Amino acid sequence: MMTVRELYDRFEAVIPLALRESWDNDGLMVCPDAENEVRKAIVTLDVTEECVDYAIENQFDLIVSHHPLVFRPMNAMTEDDHVQRKVIKLVQNGVSVFSFHTRADKVGGGVNDCLAEALGLEDARPFGEGDLGRIGTLPEEMTLEDFAFRLKELLGSDWVLASDAYNDVRTVALVGGDGKGYIRDALEEGADTFLSGRIGYNMMEDASGLGINLIEAGHYFTEVPVLRFFAKILSSSDPYLQIERYDSNQIRTF
Repeated sequence: MMTVRELYDRFEAVIPLALRESWDNDGLMVCPDAENEVRKAIVTLDVTEECVDYAIENQFDLIVSHHPLVFRPMNAMTEDDHVQRKVIKLVQNGVSVFSFHTRADKVGGGVNDCLAEALGLEDARPFGEGDLGRIGTLPEEMTLEDFAFRLKELLGSDWVLASDAYNDVRTVALVGGDGKGYIRDALEEGADTFLSGRIGYNMMEDASGLGINLIEAGHYFTEVPVLRFFAKILSSSDPYLQIERYDSNQIRTF
């Protein structure tokens, strides 16, 4: 069994701190005891209160998330604040939390590589500021409608929004989460289609004028493939570690 500190050092070796954006806060979020052994771990996109309660009730030692548990400075530690309340629960029950946010967006094998792999893109390569986005080709050309339905199935999305620039889909650029700032870069790279979790009405309306298909598939659904990456780091560090995926999505479509 590995300790919390040993396991965190493994993550830092794969997802280095140098990749983190200056405005971000991620890394070792909660650590009641660095020498605690980790036998059971959860991978999740968000450390929701439901996730915290589940980890405690089922005696997990560690939660690894994409979105940071603690993002803004805390000036107190009381049960009146929902983030502070989660931290108190975790410390009282000996559960540690690692969060890897912008550095997991950028790192090779991270958020956008996992998304490109889920889509079956071939020869995917980085593009855009910080080499954050990925662009590659589908094995064969598809209509936008067929691609949207296929995407919804592959990602398990509740919905997919597509704005048609009257292109068939072959060269796809993508940024998981909120990636609307990368559309121009995608155009310059020759993409006929750009996919992200959230683009917004005004940009989606401009698809035909820009000459690129635009697709929204949900912030959660375009980032959740990264949980495979986190689980892989855990299992390669300790093959006897029990790993469970927790669905933290609290946004529902009716």
